[in-house]
Amino acid sequence: MYSIGDKVVYPMYGAGIIESIEEQEFQGEVNKYYVMKMPMGDMKVMIPMLNAERIGIRDVIDDKEADKVLGEFAVLETECELSWNKRYRENMLKIKGGNIYEVAGVVKMLMCRDRSKGLSTGEKKMLTNAKQILVSELVLAKNMAQEEIERMFEEALGE
Repeated sequence: MYSIGDKVVYPMYGAGIIESIEEQEFQGEVNKYYVMKMPMGDMKVMIPMLNAERIGIRDVIDDKEADKVLGEFAVLETECELSWNKRYRENMLKIKGGNIYEVAGVVKMLMCRDRSKGLSTGEKKMLTNAKQILVSELVLAKNMAQEEIERMFEEALGE
């Protein structure tokens, strides 16, 4: 159970802060929802409290773990040899899983592939989404600006 002010990650959306807990009626049933404010994009997401665990809601990593993610990003090995279909499916599963290291791997692989061969429209959209998920969590964990985190990724790739 989370409280107002907790920093959480919603797989496929990214990290945010629980701003309130509200009751809403849906199809004649009253349920409680976490209202999460996303630091990036100024978006709000309502998460049904009953499904939070099943959805994969988890705490944002701490500062030390964020440093580890950023450090490992530079040395992360990526595989780009799969067919587009298989690569897309595997990457989507990793993003949906909510593991920050797997999301970082997807981001790095797509960034590298974009530089070397270019990306399809679908993969460009996936890169944007995965990057937003990763960066939003690191912004909250490190208490840094989005631009600073994104610059760290570019530097890790040798830009």
